[in-house]
Amino acid sequence: MNVRILGDPVLREISQPILEITDEIRELAKRMLVVMKETDGVGLAGPQVGISKRIFVVCADDGIDRVFINPQIIETSVETCGYEEGCLSIPGYYEQVERPKYVTIQALNEKGRRVTMETQGLLARVVQHENDHLEGTMFIDRIDSKKKEKIEAKFLNKTSSKGA
Repeated sequence: MNVRILGDPVLREISQPILEITDEIRELAKRMLVVMKETDGVGLAGPQVGISKRIFVVCADDGIDRVFINPQIIETSVETCGYEEGCLSIPGYYEQVERPKYVTIQALNEKGRRVTMETQGLLARVVQHENDHLEGTMFIDRIDSKKKEKIEAKFLNKTSSKGA
């Protein structure tokens, strides 16, 4: 299981709902948690490992592994805050991103139980970042367009020159 890098079309697809939580889905979640930790991430979404399904995993500053299946952000705060974000799919690039300070998310866990969580701080940010991946959105889509174009140009030039 490899992390997909900016330029891979799966990162821009809208992910499909998971219709049934099977042993295969539970195993996928376990493997995603391993990959996330091996790559020093705090979150990882299905599209980032080439799977266009509505699943992501997180382990933020509280150290708790969490699995979100078919997540929906159901409430966000008006209050926002900025934070320098990066992404395993855009290695080496970090930018300030403004997001709601608090979010409430509803999802199924790996046992198929519906979970509703009110999040704040790093966990709220990671949940929003990973949920964006399920919509084909990356953090660079939330920054100044000129900065985004620069990052894309540098990154895509860097990756395309590797094959040369």
